[in-house]
Amino acid sequence: MQVILMERVAKLGQMGEVVAVKEGYARNFLLPQGKAMRASAANIAHFETQKAQLEARNLETKGEAEKLAETLNGQQFVVIRTASDAGSLYGSVTIRDAADAATADGFSVDRKQVVLTAPIKELGLHTVLVRLHPEVEASIELNVARSAEEAQLQAAGKSIAELAAEAEAEAEFEIAELFDDIGAAASEDDDLVAAPDADEAPTEEASEEDVKA
Repeated sequence: MQVILMERVAKLGQMGEVVAVKEGYARNFLLPQGKAMRASAANIAHFETQKAQLEARNLETKGEAEKLAETLNGQQFVVIRTASDAGSLYGSVTIRDAADAATADGFSVDRKQVVLTAPIKELGLHTVLVRLHPEVEASIELNVARSAEEAQLQAAGKSIAELAAEAEAEAEFEIAELFDDIGAAASEDDDLVAAPDADEAPTEEASEEDVKA
């Protein structure tokens, strides 16, 4: 199908270009979202009359997107999820979750602007692209963790493997301390079991004299 682009579309073309696309792509995405029109003679003529207006509107929205990109780019947003000790999520983090996390922190991000090739299924830091405008993109980071404390550690550069190793080492240290305490207690009990005092214990000779008497 031949369409005329009403705005720049990544990997497809610039505003005003007539391009050939698959019919399903046009009907399900380009046409309903107003990104293109069928390339009929009437639509091409209409575009030419509206071209200056469309270009001015595009520049305006592009400028707004660039301002947002300046503050949004590089931001990190925390997403709390349950996961296994190995770091695998019980579920996944989706486009909607990414948009909601950014919006909750005061940024106006629509889920349609989030570019995620596949759902996130592991704990850790994940870079996500946000397309604010056909010509403006920003990169954000999702900090997926099981708790706010774990998110802080991940933000400081700790990996899930390192956190797990530290937790294991701490558990081993606590067990070792417990055994040390048990050993010390047993040693104290042994010290309390003292031999009879020499002055009080009768000798063998004294016992014989007592018998004669």
